[in-house]
Amino acid sequence: MDPVSLQLGTKNLWSLLVRLLSKDPQWLNAKVKFFLPKMDLSSRNKAEDATQGVMLQLNRLHTQGQATWQAFIHCVCMELDVPLDLEVPLLSTWGHGDGFASQLETGEESRPESQLHHGESWRCGAGRGGLKRPHQSCGSSPRPKQCRKQQLGGYEELAKRYLQLLRSSAQQRYGSRTRRPGQPLAFHQAYIPPILQWSRATAPFSTQEGAILGDPEAEDGTEASILDLFNTKADKGPRVTVLLGKAGMGKTTLAHRLCQKWADGQLDRFQALFLFEFRQLNLITEFLTLPQLLFDLYLSPEAGPDLVFQYLEENAKGVLLIFDGLDQALHPHSSKDTAGPEAPSPALALFSGLCKGTLLPGCWVLATSRPGKLPDCLPTEAAMVHMWGFDRPRVEEYVGRFFSNQPWQEAALAELRENRHLQSMCAVPAVCQVTCLCLYHLLPSSSPGQSAALLPTVTQNYVQMVSTLGPRGHLLPESLLGLSEVALRGLETGKVIFSVGDIPPPMMAFGAALGLLTSFCICTGPGHQETGYAFTHLSLQEFFAALHLMASPEVDKNALAHYVTLSSRWVLRTKARLGLLDHLPTFLAGLASRACCPFLSHVAQRDEVWVGARQAEVMQALRKLATRRLTGPKVVALCHCVGETQEPELASLMAQSLPCHLSFHNFPLTYADLASLNNILGHRNAPIQLDFEGCPLEPHCPEALAGCKQVENLSFKSRKCGDAFAEALSRSLPTMGSLKKLGLAGSKITAQGIGRLVQALPLCPQLEEVSFQDNQLKDGVLLNIVEVLLCLPRLQKLDLSRNSVSMSTLLCLTKVAITSPAVRMLQVREADLIFLLSPPTETAAELQGASDLQGNATQRKEAQSRSLALRLQQCQLRVHDVQELIAQLQEGPHLDKVDLSGNQLDNEGCRLMAEAAAQLDITRNLDLSDNGLSVDGVYGVLSAVSMCQTLAELHISLLHKTVVLTFALKQEEQGGIQERAALHDGLMRQMPCELPPHSTRISFSGNALGDEGAAQLAQLLPGLGTLQSLNLSENGLSLDSVFILTQCFSTLQWLFHLEVNSESQHVVLRGDRRGRDQLAGGPLPEFPAGAQFSAFDQRCIPRSICLRQCLLEPLSLTHLCETLEKCPGPLEVKLSCEVLSDQSLETLLNHLPRLPQLSLLQLSETRLSPRSPLLLADLFSLCPQVQKVDLRSLYHTTLHFRSSEEQKGEFCGRFMDCALSREHVEPLCWLLSKCEDLNQLDLSANLLGDDGLQCLLECLPQLPISASLDLSHNSISVEGALCLVKTLPSCPRVREASVNLGSEQSFWIHFSRQEEAGKTLRLSQCSFRPEHVPRLATGLNQALKPTALTLTQCCLGLKQLTVLLSLVRWPVGLFNLRVEEPWVGKAGVLALLEVCTQASGNITEISIAEAQEQLCLQLEFPRQENPEAVALRLAHCDLGTHHNLLVWQLMETCARLRQLSLSQVNLCDTSSLLLQSLLPSLSELKTFRLTCSCVRSEGLAHLTSGLSHCLHLEELDLSNNQFGVEGTRVLMGVLEGKCWLKRLDLSHLPLGGSILAVLTQRLRHMTLLQSLRLSHNQIGDTGAQLLAAVLPWLPELRKIDLSGNGIGPAGGARLAESLALCRHLEQLMLGCNALGDATALGLAQGLPRHLRILHLPSSRLGPEGALSLSQALDGCSYVEEVSLAENSLARGIPQFCQGLPLLRRIDLVSCDIDDHTAKPLTASLLLCPALEEILLSWNVLGDEAAAELARVLPRMGRLKRMDLEKNRITACGAWLLAEGLAQGSGIQVIRLWNNPIPPDTVQRLQKQEPRLDFAFFDKQPKAPWGT
Repeated sequence: MDPVSLQLGTKNLWSLLVRLLSKDPQWLNAKVKFFLPKMDLSSRNKAEDATQGVMLQLNRLHTQGQATWQAFIHCVCMELDVPLDLEVPLLSTWGHGDGFASQLETGEESRPESQLHHGESWRCGAGRGGLKRPHQSCGSSPRPKQCRKQQLGGYEELAKRYLQLLRSSAQQRYGSRTRRPGQPLAFHQAYIPPILQWSRATAPFSTQEGAILGDPEAEDGTEASILDLFNTKADKGPRVTVLLGKAGMGKTTLAHRLCQKWADGQLDRFQALFLFEFRQLNLITEFLTLPQLLFDLYLSPEAGPDLVFQYLEENAKGVLLIFDGLDQALHPHSSKDTAGPEAPSPALALFSGLCKGTLLPGCWVLATSRPGKLPDCLPTEAAMVHMWGFDRPRVEEYVGRFFSNQPWQEAALAELRENRHLQSMCAVPAVCQVTCLCLYHLLPSSSPGQSAALLPTVTQNYVQMVSTLGPRGHLLPESLLGLSEVALRGLETGKVIFSVGDIPPPMMAFGAALGLLTSFCICTGPGHQETGYAFTHLSLQEFFAALHLMASPEVDKNALAHYVTLSSRWVLRTKARLGLLDHLPTFLAGLASRACCPFLSHVAQRDEVWVGARQAEVMQALRKLATRRLTGPKVVALCHCVGETQEPELASLMAQSLPCHLSFHNFPLTYADLASLNNILGHRNAPIQLDFEGCPLEPHCPEALAGCKQVENLSFKSRKCGDAFAEALSRSLPTMGSLKKLGLAGSKITAQGIGRLVQALPLCPQLEEVSFQDNQLKDGVLLNIVEVLLCLPRLQKLDLSRNSVSMSTLLCLTKVAITSPAVRMLQVREADLIFLLSPPTETAAELQGASDLQGNATQRKEAQSRSLALRLQQCQLRVHDVQELIAQLQEGPHLDKVDLSGNQLDNEGCRLMAEAAAQLDITRNLDLSDNGLSVDGVYGVLSAVSMCQTLAELHISLLHKTVVLTFALKQEEQGGIQERAALHDGLMRQMPCELPPHSTRISFSGNALGDEGAAQLAQLLPGLGTLQSLNLSENGLSLDSVFILTQCFSTLQWLFHLEVNSESQHVVLRGDRRGRDQLAGGPLPEFPAGAQFSAFDQRCIPRSICLRQCLLEPLSLTHLCETLEKCPGPLEVKLSCEVLSDQSLETLLNHLPRLPQLSLLQLSETRLSPRSPLLLADLFSLCPQVQKVDLRSLYHTTLHFRSSEEQKGEFCGRFMDCALSREHVEPLCWLLSKCEDLNQLDLSANLLGDDGLQCLLECLPQLPISASLDLSHNSISVEGALCLVKTLPSCPRVREASVNLGSEQSFWIHFSRQEEAGKTLRLSQCSFRPEHVPRLATGLNQALKPTALTLTQCCLGLKQLTVLLSLVRWPVGLFNLRVEEPWVGKAGVLALLEVCTQASGNITEISIAEAQEQLCLQLEFPRQENPEAVALRLAHCDLGTHHNLLVWQLMETCARLRQLSLSQVNLCDTSSLLLQSLLPSLSELKTFRLTCSCVRSEGLAHLTSGLSHCLHLEELDLSNNQFGVEGTRVLMGVLEGKCWLKRLDLSHLPLGGSILAVLTQRLRHMTLLQSLRLSHNQIGDTGAQLLAAVLPWLPELRKIDLSGNGIGPAGGARLAESLALCRHLEQLMLGCNALGDATALGLAQGLPRHLRILHLPSSRLGPEGALSLSQALDGCSYVEEVSLAENSLARGIPQFCQGLPLLRRIDLVSCDIDDHTAKPLTASLLLCPALEEILLSWNVLGDEAAAELARVLPRMGRLKRMDLEKNRITACGAWLLAEGLAQGSGIQVIRLWNNPIPPDTVQRLQKQEPRLDFAFFDKQPKAPWGT
């Protein structure tokens, strides 16, 4: 009898078990292999019979321990047909027990092989069976030389034997795999190599395309392509290859495939191959040497490990080490190696040494990793190879091999080919295999076309796989839940490798039966081995973890939302626990699908209502994510999640919430990623722009975008795009019907790939812009592109910049541009090559029906009207090239501008172009600058242009290399020629008697005129006519000459500006154009806008004198002022010198009353004395025309003056940073008290301190300040703040005071002209101590008027606040208190309400905002009782509990509460119970707000109960709360009986289906309702129609907001009909809905006559709808705000005839508005005199529009802000705006960010006009609108 059976005492049971298993030895072998992965089954004694073999295997299983034996017994009972009389004793005897092993700390990913079968990993420490060697520690001690000499004879023999041992071990390992019963034979043979793409220059091929390896069409070539991984160009140094691929791409499978090929002798270049997995290396806690890693952890040699390692070192070129899962590596090491190469190190340090060549130099290293941040130990020359999974041929090849020799092969392929979505999922090899497994079980029992319908998502693939693999055709819920709990626990603790004790035996048996678990040997150190178990792939573990979360009753459903997160990218693993939950949200989303409800109900053993509630939690979490702005990786992750849910409503919500410009940067994207994105975009109504920059892209991924109608702009910029990518893109482009812009930049596409694209583009007639920048294209390819694409009917721009263009090709391109009727500009500058086109208004198809005569007339008309701009800058053009160019131009159309600057034309080329200019009909200018023109060449040019009648201006400057010929239109030829004379380096002490008669710009700089010459010139100037500028710089002029030139202001009408800098000898006289030509870098184009625009009414332009770095003594100032007395005004004087004495300042100030024409006096960069503030303060009484004195830091002084026509008005004084202290306060106040009306006084940044403040406050009643007093940054403490509180009652005109004693240090007091009825006091960061609170209360009690107090971060705790509320007592009035302290956000609603009970007055308003840490109270004095509240309080007289006592106290203090507002609070059950008791007693409550808060379902019931008694509510706001569907349904009960309600806000709530129906029923009874806000509820057309039916029942409705609700044209049309009946409607907000023009037309027909605000942004309006609305709005006398942003208005902008007299704000952002609409737009804006804000950003406005806007700016008196961000305004347009801005004094800012304006021009513009804002962030505060 067997000893084991004797020991167990179960002889009969043992015999029965042996007899049962003897019938199926194959099954028993598979199970033994599973539980004993290192056992070699072939090592059994061949002579043994079957029974002895079974007994031997059972003995081995039993000796592994109780847990293993129990799991095996469960496998027997679960998988085999065991008779019931045997199954019961087996389970009762051996199937129960406990005792689990301790858990292991494991790595990240479970076995990544794509085969879902019983597998095994690399052998730890030994080979198989008989090849196993005793443990030998290697590398732990030095190798003695003597030992090596003694063993030298057997050196090669030992190495040879070891290498043979390695190969034999691998052959046994990969040659004995068994398949599980029920699996197809091809299951283990269906290997198809995925797409491999080289990423760096280490690729083995010379083609520009990254090598794509593994062609499934070849029979044997697939394996050869894999071998190319080791054909890199690295001949020296480390040979390192990193294989990058996302999860499921087959990285580990490929690693094992290489091992198998090596074992079969196909990798003959390698003598030795070692495979390690980082997930297992992470388990090793000891430091190792490289020999220990190779021999102790992999395979030990029979003898002489030192000699074997020596052999490996000497033959390292034949050694390949594969490290799988580099992204899972832990234990990072320092980049600085502190120990020698032979010292023991962590596994990652050994890997680093191998990569750097310090260990085993010359060996080959292959690492696999997920993409992301890799360890810095990788060398820069390492070859990066991307693994992209399967394309369509590979998918079909895999399916074909999987079903080889199966009758369903053709059926499986047919299912695949007919289902595009199934194909996209199968692009991931792991999912492809799961799909094949499902089809394998589904096809025999289903009709054609139905199998694929059961596999719509990845999650449902896994569900089907688990369902079909269940034993005996059904699943055990307990087993599924048990295994899923193991999966979740493992992910949460970072465990993917489990020991036998981690998994209960029944679960182990279940996982083994279904092939869900795999086993392998693991090593935790040299000589330490054990069996490890893992899920066959990490995705399977994630699926089971998600299943546990969704189906386990132990998991709270409210916790599900915490797992629905999005991962941005894979990062370097540096923590002790790995992040393993990245794909868990995808499976949670998939299980939230309705289709999974029966499966979850079965697993959870609960009804579908219970399951649906959990699914709803996940859906709600996804809805929140769908409305957020996410980064590119998170957008892709969310697309996968939303696609898995199969919820069209959720997909639509996400699609509509995506920004109009979606960018993806620097992370890999696969076909499956773009397919999921395309799936979401299919639910989007608005167009979208997709940009892919720097993203590694799967070669065939553009096919995933096929049929996407929403993409309007598509751009790719990546060096990894090759011909295969271009071919895939060419197949998709013709199917994208809305595509207008296509960009493909920085790729490696060859002529072949571009050829495919060019063939496809004519099939895209809607294209407007094409860019092929930086693609290394050659001449022939470029010409082919231009010839084909210029025929596209709507093309407006073709960009071929940064490609290779020869001179001959360039001239061919110019010829194409000249002869092509659509081209309006060709721009070539160094690497730039751009065609701009003006497509004809009629397409070719429309012209076919016209007669030939009519067609010829049309062509002639277009040819005559066409104008071409040609810019060939820095192209190395020479004389012979320009001759050919001239011949081309003479045959061409009108030329707008020709720019040949920066070439090599020399004198002859410039002369030829100047001669040809007269015949070329150039309308603007010819630029020949920087072409090597010499002095001799100047005469040639002058001679050539002498007879040109259209030349308006010639500018030649040899110093600046400038040659520009400007031409006039023919009707302006009689204007004469304007010349610029640039004469340098001459000596001209004697002036010429005659100057050029028509000169407008004259320069005599760099000569020697001196004072005498300047005097002569001043006498000659009146006879020269009108000039634009006169430059006398560097002529040795003194101040005497300046005084003489100043006198010219009275004799020369054209002179407006005199600029003098004594230090640089700069002396320039300018006309009224303010020198913008020179600053902008050239003359500006003339816009025919009339004299009113060009001169801006010269009476308004001030004359200015600017003297910089001049010595300003009293005598000089006297002479200057006397000269200025004769100058006409208005006059601006700007002076600067190093120091200005008090005597000089007094001299200057005393002369000011005699200069009535003076408008501005500026002393910049001029230091004054400390006494100067008093001198300037006295100026208000000495010189009545002074309007403003601005003194900053005694260094910058500006005086503003009123004109003589202006009446006396307000004064303003600013004395900032002037070192004013306590001693200056009284004299300064005495001087200022003589001023009649001091509007503002700024004493900030001085040294007043608390003493100075107290003195100033005492003098305050005598100061005639009417607006504000600024005392910021004066070293004021808490004592000063308390002094202010005490002083306020004695200052009746003070209306507001604000003090911040933090780093901001602000101190403001605001006044009014009359005595104020109330005062506002704001104290911030005042650090009050407890003893300060009574003093604060005392000061407040002295106020006789109502006061509002705000305390922000004043260290006022809960106790101090209670004291303050109890001490503040007034005879009568209202007291508003706002407290902003950090503890407010943490105290909770209950504690804050308890504070309110201590108030000494009646609390009428309570507002709590936890996120803002804010508590607001309003107290009414004297305290009065409400009879109804008294009665209710008596009814709650039971004071036995704290709750009842608190309710009783609140009833007392809040008896007259009118408003209760709770924002961003976490309302606990206790608080909601309190409100339930309190709310019925609040008989005067009119407003209740609960927003952005969290309330449990029980709390909602309490709240609903309490609010149901508040029948007199007038405002109810429940928006932005996290109630969920059920909570919102409960809350609808609040609305019942609210017939007095006037304002209702239910925005951002799930108002779907039945909830909305209940809401509309309640609304019918709210006849007093004035405001209804239901935005962002996604009610759709159905909800819109329900609301439309109830709107006529709301006669008093004044405001309605339905933005972001997914309303389409059907719902919009119904709404428009109903809104026409709302006669009192004032505010209409319907933005972010796909309403369309039909809705706009309906709205226009019935627009309410009292409408004030109309919001229709992003509503898919077109020109027709916009024009109809503008016509309806025209003349409306109430409209204040209109928003039509993000609509494609084009030329349908609002056009008014009567105007809108009250319109304050118009928003036309991103409306495709261009220069063609500039004139009608500005004409309409002029008809809106009240306009304060104009938003025109993100359009295509250019300089013409800027000129029109500049023209009307002076006439828009109330305009404060204009936004022109992201347009096409150049420096020219910006200077025009600056001039127009100078005339509109009320304008605060014009935004010009992201316009094509050079940075240096930006600086000059901002210096001249600070109100031009070019920054990214808006510096100007915006006022709230629409309220």
